[in-house]
Amino acid sequence: MAILTNCQSLSKSYSSRPVFTDLTFGVEEGDRIGLIGPNGSGKSSLLKIIAGLIEPDGDGGEVVSRRNLRTAYAPQEDRFDPEKTVEEIVTEAASAVRFEDHERAASIDSCLKLFKFPDRSQKVGALSGGWRKKLALAAGLSTGPDLLLLDEPTNHLDLESIFWLEEYLQSARFSFILISHDRAFLQNVSNRVIELNPAYPQGYLNVSGDYQTFLTLKEEKLSEQKNLEKSLASKVRRAIPWLSRGARGRSTQSGARIEEAGRVLEGLGFPKQRNRSRTAIDAGFQASSRRTKELIVAESISKSFGERKLLKDFDCLVTPGTRLGLVGRNGSGKTTLLKLLIGELSPDGGKMKRAEDLKVVWFEQDRSSLDLEKTLRDSFNHDGDYVVYGGSKVHVATWARRFAFKDEQLNMPISYLSGGEQSKILIANLMLQVADLLILDEPTNDLDIETLETLEDCISEFPGAVVLVSHDRMMLDTVSDEILVLSGDGDYAYCADFSQCETVLAFYEDRRKRAEKEEKLSRQEKGSGGSRKGRERAGLTAPEKRALKDLPLKIEQAEGSLAELQGKMASPEIASNFSKLEALMQEETRMKEELEQLYERWQALEEKASVEA
Repeated sequence: MAILTNCQSLSKSYSSRPVFTDLTFGVEEGDRIGLIGPNGSGKSSLLKIIAGLIEPDGDGGEVVSRRNLRTAYAPQEDRFDPEKTVEEIVTEAASAVRFEDHERAASIDSCLKLFKFPDRSQKVGALSGGWRKKLALAAGLSTGPDLLLLDEPTNHLDLESIFWLEEYLQSARFSFILISHDRAFLQNVSNRVIELNPAYPQGYLNVSGDYQTFLTLKEEKLSEQKNLEKSLASKVRRAIPWLSRGARGRSTQSGARIEEAGRVLEGLGFPKQRNRSRTAIDAGFQASSRRTKELIVAESISKSFGERKLLKDFDCLVTPGTRLGLVGRNGSGKTTLLKLLIGELSPDGGKMKRAEDLKVVWFEQDRSSLDLEKTLRDSFNHDGDYVVYGGSKVHVATWARRFAFKDEQLNMPISYLSGGEQSKILIANLMLQVADLLILDEPTNDLDIETLETLEDCISEFPGAVVLVSHDRMMLDTVSDEILVLSGDGDYAYCADFSQCETVLAFYEDRRKRAEKEEKLSRQEKGSGGSRKGRERAGLTAPEKRALKDLPLKIEQAEGSLAELQGKMASPEIASNFSKLEALMQEETRMKEELEQLYERWQALEEKASVEA
């Protein structure tokens, strides 16, 4: 494969704090790289260096790219002008690269269609977080990149959009590097994983293969490092008594042995330091001593906003030990339900019962409660230099270390910290509170994977009730005993795991699309006046009647061909051969599109035939 770009001896520091040092790797055609690492390890800085937005430290490090390489960068947080329209933002991005006029116009139009923006003239300031994320992706893709750099592309996207993005990236013809802490997403889209982490001798681990392959090799590397530390520690235990005998006891020993003992003592420090550099949350959520069996009981609850019914005949029981996941597309009513459960909103109908003096701790995803001008020290909920945890005083510096913060960060403004580090501040403050019910609304945004895994343990060990809203499929399956899926039009379903959720979500989405098509057809009929003469003209032509008769067989044949292809893709010899699998995945995408077109054609002709009848 041809090399697209080479990163050679890259280093980066902030305020004398090194984030990575002497980082060297190349990006080839066909690479789909997942970039991971602890919060503050420099992932976003590395993407910005590759994108040419910032410079590496001046010690000979450089990025050497292929001539005329097109690189596009979609940042974690966009900086769009809120007064500009969707089309203006994409046009500006496409205008930054060399295109023929007709090519540029086609690229802009195809990207806007690809992300299905309902109104190209809508101003950016009116867009939701999910649509702003889609706009950033559309702007990047409009440049026709050879290499796409994505910083947390799944943040703010609903599950439907994440599924779509996964499928799109799986069939992409360009290479990409993406930062993500969504482990299922990484598994599904990456064929190479790079972790920036001081736990490794070189400061990073570069593995060809999917995320599962990476985890296997990572465990082997860390195990080797642990064994090295044990071996060196054993040598140190033998060397220290010998060195402590004094000059007379060592007079007959060679100078070489003294030097060797010194090297062993010095050498032990490096693996020991690396083995202790892994991040973790060394604390847990605090539960009250309440023994109430029922915390919240909801019976036949309904809730509407205007003409839109979000919940109808909804039942729910929350008890100590409840582990409830909550999913649904954006706008399906997840936040409304949470507010109903704790009493911030009242239902339109039904019965709601809550335990007296219910203690609720709520993690909100937008981090708006943080004052970015405060220092890390002042951002903790403390009294003087101490926080109170578990009935005891803990020094602020000690409390910060429990969340993998370093002492030199205590007096930094939190605006200098990464998004994941800011999220850990919120979690640290939540753990200082006593709760009967934890509501965690997208707690995984920006958190590194090791922190996510520790957070999962903290949630599992909490004896109270937990309601988790998340797009992290692995966390939902790990933490939840059952997952509640909201349709957005009043219906809901309880599922045992996320695989069941996918089936339910697909059903709700298909139903929503059919309803939208029916509403659109109804508006078109009303617009035409609905006259009998008009309806007669709307009937099927002779070719359309033949097409309607032939379509069921064509659909059946297309479904059979698709199933046969998918069976072939699942075979071990294909699944382990990336080049063959990639070609089949592209064929699968084409076949799905053709099948969708057949379905749409069949539905359109059926609707037209029903009008004729």
